[in-house]
Amino acid sequence: MIRANELRVIDQEGTQLGVLSRSEALQLAEEQGLDLVEISPDAKPPVAKIIDWGKFNYQKTKQLQKNKKNAKSFEVKQMRFGLKIGDHDLGVKVNKIKSFLESGNKVKITIFFRGREMAHKDLGFQLADKVLAAFGDTIAVDQKPQLSGKQLNFVIRSNK
Repeated sequence: MIRANELRVIDQEGTQLGVLSRSEALQLAEEQGLDLVEISPDAKPPVAKIIDWGKFNYQKTKQLQKNKKNAKSFEVKQMRFGLKIGDHDLGVKVNKIKSFLESGNKVKITIFFRGREMAHKDLGFQLADKVLAAFGDTIAVDQKPQLSGKQLNFVIRSNK
């Protein structure tokens, strides 16, 4: 599949064998029972390496899996509050938010208004302040409370 006539060839240990023709490089790889793989096709001349393709592909796949496992993914959880929520219910939801934050997630908190409750937007902002006060300095506010339609939204994350 290699189209270039001349290749800079590197053996399995990483030492350069120099610039060889494609047929010479393929013959060298065949003698060693390995494959000739084009590593850098854009270079002048293109770089090819004599390696075991199955082993190389396996190691590359394992490295990708390892990188994927180490990558930290942030999930945004959501908690919704009604304007007339009771103190005990608020406490239960705050505890649930704490567990979300401890597991490393961001939390989007939505306070929704029904019907004539829109006339008392100040109560929604007071409830938002009450929720934020329940956490103290252990959280950082990513998005300040802002009203959009019939909802008051804000996003918090753990301060750790």
